[in-house]
Amino acid sequence: MGVALREVLTDYKVPVGWDALSGCAAIDGNNALYQFLSIIRQQDGTPLMNREGKVTSHLSGLFFRTARFLEYGLKPVYVFDGKPPDLKSSTIAKRREVRDKAGIAWEQARKEGDTEESYKQARAASRVDEWVVSSSKELLSAMGIPFVDAPSEGEAQAAYMVQKGELDFSVSQDYDSLLFGVPVLVRNLAISGKRRFHGRTVVVEPERLYLSKILEGLNISRDNLIEMSILIGTDFNDGIKGIGPKTALKIVRNDAFQETLDKKAPDFDPRPVIEFFRSPPVTDDYTISWNKPDESAVREMLCSVNDFSPERVDAVLTKMRTTAGQKTLDQWF
Repeated sequence: MGVALREVLTDYKVPVGWDALSGCAAIDGNNALYQFLSIIRQQDGTPLMNREGKVTSHLSGLFFRTARFLEYGLKPVYVFDGKPPDLKSSTIAKRREVRDKAGIAWEQARKEGDTEESYKQARAASRVDEWVVSSSKELLSAMGIPFVDAPSEGEAQAAYMVQKGELDFSVSQDYDSLLFGVPVLVRNLAISGKRRFHGRTVVVEPERLYLSKILEGLNISRDNLIEMSILIGTDFNDGIKGIGPKTALKIVRNDAFQETLDKKAPDFDPRPVIEFFRSPPVTDDYTISWNKPDESAVREMLCSVNDFSPERVDAVLTKMRTTAGQKTLDQWF
């Protein structure tokens, strides 16, 4: 998912503790839900489900992680994707195919009793569908947490809100946020902690990236960063075979972007992709307001409807109430 810029961004990732992440943050909602669905599973990959067989892993992740955000003074605004651009149709089709194949492989691995392979394929089969999004919005409303429906890409809307100074930073796993011009990007908030990767347990910590420092350090402009990404491949275009981040960086530094496309992909017009990253559809039709949680609504949704432990839910609600009591109402809500 997203553009593969990691190789040239390693030196610009600043490890950051939770206690240094206070402020107002735009959370890439679809990205966060996908992460929750991927990691909150049983050993054989089976997700959490309610008595009706509906997946609830995302609700668990959303509730407990959002409560942790608030505990550390981070006030989240979840931003959800709207209609995907036509440029993304090929990527969406490829992702659907990958998920479908993974779903079949998951069932086969479960039948064979291969727990490790089952878990791996289950993660790849994760999908954010209408139920996942609608139930997440219902829970956020009950918790008093604002969310925004983007007209198109959620990352673009999040970047716009940070650029306007309404929020302090954006949270997403994808580097695409940088292409949309977000000044500050924080990664790993939805997946921080001990996680299983390739059969081993690793500790994932939050990290912060500053767009200005990246551009200065790489000695390029934001337009060059977009050009690099187009050469590597984005959600909106296939990259050029054989060109990775380091090679793409050399090309744009030598002002050879168009020359490279003329040679390697003469039939490809990069202008629609460049324009989308520069001026994506965004909206000002939203209200940002944090409210006191409706505790009865939270309990009804999580415990009565979706079979969460009342003791665990009440413990979090009590902690939220206690933490809020240590702040002024203006600071908290």
